[in-house]
Amino acid sequence: MVQTKKLHFIVIDDSKLDCFIAEKIIKNTGKSESIRSFLQAKEALEFVATSHPDEQSHTIILVDIQMPVMNGFEFVEAFEALPTHITAHYTIYVISSSINENDLNRVHNYSSVKQFLNKPLNSNSLTILLQQ
Repeated sequence: MVQTKKLHFIVIDDSKLDCFIAEKIIKNTGKSESIRSFLQAKEALEFVATSHPDEQSHTIILVDIQMPVMNGFEFVEAFEALPTHITAHYTIYVISSSINENDLNRVHNYSSVKQFLNKPLNSNSLTILLQQ
């Protein structure tokens, strides 16, 4: 994904520290137009469902798997039920510290998930993500 224009980012993680780290790393790339963090996946889903992205915008969503209320998998399932005119403007990356083989395999069941990233996010993994 070679980018000349800046991207929008959404970070969904119940850890304030992990959100803070992700925001700093994203800002340091110089490729972010905006960054929004959500501690609850349900709030992020409501934001995505009610936003009206312009045709030229694209948002990268980084979502943690293990969260209370609505976990990352539940978020992705609800996201995939949204209309295509909304979902087409987003790319999802699942982030987790989990090394559970079932979680790693489950990620591949979702067409909207581009890749699994190890947590915490670091500048190398974000650079690779942005180059795809």
